[in-house]
Amino acid sequence: MNYFLNQSIELANQRDYLDQLFRVYPMCPDNIREIDSIKWNIFEQAFSANQQEQIIESLLNFDLFPIKDSYIAYLRRDRSAIKRNPATIARICGRLQEMGLDEIYKSLSQPKETNRQIGPLFKRWVNSGILGIQPVSLEIFKNTNDNAILNASDLAMQEFAREYLGYTRLKGLDFIAKFNGKIIIGEAKFLSDFGGHQNAQLEDAISLLNSPLDSNIIKIAILDGVCYIQGKHKMFETLTNSYQDDNILSALLLRDFLYQV
Repeated sequence: MNYFLNQSIELANQRDYLDQLFRVYPMCPDNIREIDSIKWNIFEQAFSANQQEQIIESLLNFDLFPIKDSYIAYLRRDRSAIKRNPATIARICGRLQEMGLDEIYKSLSQPKETNRQIGPLFKRWVNSGILGIQPVSLEIFKNTNDNAILNASDLAMQEFAREYLGYTRLKGLDFIAKFNGKIIIGEAKFLSDFGGHQNAQLEDAISLLNSPLDSNIIKIAILDGVCYIQGKHKMFETLTNSYQDDNILSALLLRDFLYQV
């Protein structure tokens, strides 16, 4: 088994893994969304006057819609449908009236789901300099022969990798570095549970390991979460059977990995 995969499994099962991981992925589920007072006032006036089309129009200007309804996504994408479907609008407004203003406000200000906060956290951690060097801009990265970590968006990393590294996936990247004369590219995922969307996230990271790239490129999957829990579940068996010899590791071991390549 790959040394760093084995070390990641041991770390997750024998030590204060979650306490350490919080430095990389500091979840803050209790931060409520701020409600724009101007948008709220427009909605409140429409609600008080029972102007149903305006009620829906104004609520669609918020990040969240206060009720779960399968037709809301359609209305977001085609607002002209509001005027053409009065029965649907009346049905939704009836549910909103039952809720009342206080409950609607509470629903609109619900905190972001933690899985929606995860995306930027890994790069924020890397960009803090925690790996021993401060990440640099694309221009500096391209022109230096020293050890370097790229500070760029997922898309900018994708474009750089496509132009210089033979990368062909239509997917942004989370990590690009050069250490000891070698280029390392990686995907980072925090897998919070088994099944469903989380399995797809694992497969997304694993697909990088299967991608054809220039021969001198090192591909890594930077994985954290339940995938390292030992047992007969799909994630653990995928890592320890199909990909046991690949570069799969916890973010907590990334610094050690980089300096030994």
